[in-house]
Amino acid sequence: MTLGSNIREARRRRKLTLEDLAQQVGLSRQTLSRYENGIIANIPHDNIVRLAEALNTTPASLMGWSDEFSAYTPTQRIPILGRISAGLPLYAEEQVEGSVLTELNGGNEYFALRVKGDSMDAAHIFDGNILIVRKQDMVENGEIAVVMIDDNDATVKRFYCHNQTVTLIPQSTNPAHLPQIYDMSHTSVRVIGKVIKNEISFE
Repeated sequence: MTLGSNIREARRRRKLTLEDLAQQVGLSRQTLSRYENGIIANIPHDNIVRLAEALNTTPASLMGWSDEFSAYTPTQRIPILGRISAGLPLYAEEQVEGSVLTELNGGNEYFALRVKGDSMDAAHIFDGNILIVRKQDMVENGEIAVVMIDDNDATVKRFYCHNQTVTLIPQSTNPAHLPQIYDMSHTSVRVIGKVIKNEISFE
């Protein structure tokens, strides 16, 4: 099935008209109709995200990259954080931009984080993406983690720790992003959680 037909099927499952869905995502009825009919095939990424949220599914499902499209049953709503700052509770109002439905469960605590910048674009984590993060204070070397450095906003990088040295590795097509190396005896490095899902794939 194509992206357009997946959008149409998901809309019908939700018993929404073109007008209903267009209004929810801020598009015109004509544009949405062109999406569903394949007249516009190159749908902007942000629009796919908004459509998925309105249809209670995932961008991966709409793109046809998930075998669970027809069986997707979101079970919990988690907050989308625009940033994570030291000194504020994780879900402080100043940080929450909205919420997203996820099928993840199992008793773990999750939050979503909106990506800013291109430091992980080579790992298919792009500016504006929404990452699903499992809250935990430890990760294995090489895993992608959300990490707080001193009193700065949190960063998303591949995490490596050896003795008292933490190295945060970007995966970017932009050569300006370099590894960040910290001596934990001088710098506070705190893992907030492990990135387990982005908009189009599971880790």
